[in-house]
This record gives sequence, C-alpha cells and structure tokens, in this order.
Amino acid sequence: MSKLAALDDLLELYYQLNYHQNPDIFQRLQDVQAWQKMRMQSTHLRQFSEKHNILMSEYFLNRLYGGSDFDALAGQIARLMKYAHKAEKLIPENAIKTGTSGVSLAILAVQLDEQVAMQLLKDYHPHEKLTDEMMRLTYLKLDQGQQRLQQLDLLDQLGLSLDKYMRSFIVYTAFKMCKGAASKYNFQVMYEFMQDGFLAMKPLKSAEKFVKDFTAVERQIIHQVHAADPNPFQYQ
Repeated sequence: MSKLAALDDLLELYYQLNYHQNPDIFQRLQDVQAWQKMRMQSTHLRQFSEKHNILMSEYFLNRLYGGSDFDALAGQIARLMKYAHKAEKLIPENAIKTGTSGVSLAILAVQLDEQVAMQLLKDYHPHEKLTDEMMRLTYLKLDQGQQRLQQLDLLDQLGLSLDKYMRSFIVYTAFKMCKGAASKYNFQVMYEFMQDGFLAMKPLKSAEKFVKDFTAVERQIIHQVHAADPNPFQYQ
C-alpha cells in the first residue's frame, strides 16, 4: 500500500464537508475560525509572545487551525497522489507520516468548526457578530468535548513526531532538494506548508514542549466549557 494512501482518505473526508457547496456555511465557518484565532491569541498570549515561540504560534494559528489557503493545499495534495510513486522516493517515510498528521489535524479542525458554524446558523441570524457567550452555548449544545480532547491528543503526538523526525539534518536536506521540483510542478503551497513547519521549529528547543504547554491550557478551556463555567475562555 502507498505510504501516501492515508492522504487520499483525508482528502475524501475534506471534500465531503458541507461548506464546499453552501456559501452560508462557508461564511459562518470563516467567522468561527476568526473567533477561534482571536480567542487563542488571547488565551495563549504569554506563551505566544515569547520570542522563540512566535513562528510556531503563527504556524498553529494560520496552518493547523483553519488556514485560508487550505483549499489550495488540498488541491495540490490531490495532484500529488497522481505522482505518489515518485514522491515516495523523494520524501523520507517519517516526513510523510508527520506531514500527513499535520494535514489530518488541519482537516479535523475545519470539520469541528464547521459543526459549530452549522449550529450557529440554526440558532442565530447568519450575520450576527459572534460573541463568547454564543460560542460557549454552542459548544455545550454540540457536546464536542471528547472530539476536541482527541484533537489535542493528536496534536501532542504531532509535537513528539516533529522533535523525533523533523529535526534530522538528512530529512531537512532531502526536503530542500525538493524545492526546485515543487516549483517546477506547481506544488509551492504544499512546499510552503512544510517549510513553515521547519522554520517554526528552528527557534524551539523542543516542539513537543511547545505543544504540550498549548494543549494543557486548551484542555483546561474544554473542561471549563463543559463544567458550565460562565467565562470558560478566560485563562490565567
């Protein structure tokens, strides 16, 4: 079986999401993602503001949690599958697995946020500005707690993989050698997705520690939401 086969399944899941055919859901999804980004920037202000964490925090917010160019990335991944045999010869196996984990997390984030967007459309006017209270009540109604915790578990695994596999000089050298081919065959978005991950790791002593610090706070937020805390998104 192809090492890239898992990406096929992920793409099928991604293209089945409702927002691709419904502009109202798409607009509300964008609202949810924007709220999520602002909420995380506020919640993790101290961690994200540390100089060595800035690039990784930007990678989290703009790549793993609903990047605006994910449609373009998905399209390039779909094209890559046509050249899977050649790609597997160029890209180290551990890099493929780690990259697949990153794509999986990005899609899961969109999937969960789309559920929130669809519930908001049922309960509120489609153009009503999102508030913390609207989001709190929607999270409670959807009861996504276990799914969100699973998302954080996967993120912890990704942090471990980043340290274990992606700091390798050999892996990074092989990746840089692919730059010309990525440009020639119009895979720039995919290349940049991975390149941003490499660059984000450079200032860090440990990607795993950054991720665990992040997920520990997010788990507390989830607990506060489902414990009916009236201000669950405020974390000290």
